[in-house]
Amino acid sequence: MSAGEGKSRRLTAEERKLWGHFTRSVAPLGRGLVPAAPPPTAASSKTKSPTQVRPPARVAAAGARTAPGLEPFDRRLKQRLARGTESLDERIDLHGRTQSEAHAALLSFLRKAQSHGAKFVLVITGKGGGAGDDWSERGVLKRQVPQWLKLPEFRGYVVGFEDAHSGHGGAGALYVRIRRRKAATRRCS
Repeated sequence: MSAGEGKSRRLTAEERKLWGHFTRSVAPLGRGLVPAAPPPTAASSKTKSPTQVRPPARVAAAGARTAPGLEPFDRRLKQRLARGTESLDERIDLHGRTQSEAHAALLSFLRKAQSHGAKFVLVITGKGGGAGDDWSERGVLKRQVPQWLKLPEFRGYVVGFEDAHSGHGGAGALYVRIRRRKAATRRCS
């Protein structure tokens, strides 16, 4: 251990930029936003007039980028999906995958489905057969996938989700409604 390891140091401009890049997509877990103090700079330490003190831009941007909420399916829509009158555009089977593999595959699948203009997709998680004891981890994806679909990283792709009809896998599958991609309209001057 060197003599200077226990002391803190200030971040360089490049390190602050890199840190800002990684923390941009982070959302607080059930707590209100706590504004962070802006990093001290040489200019702000010399003069501390109230006209020059500004709240950090990151706090304002984080409040403006809230993830859209999830909407439940109405009864008629779920009936149309079950009967096949409303088609399922794509499907993914997550059987036999680890949690990390399934998470990455699901995110990639939803991105692709949205880019192809899909409205409804089927996500098959499996029912996770009955475990013999309380210590075994059966049905992990059946429990985890609905939690993942509620995360902010998935909300840009998912409007809502419901358990599938028994003909489509029942409790081992989910109907997922895909959020329409925002049209990038550019005006030429």
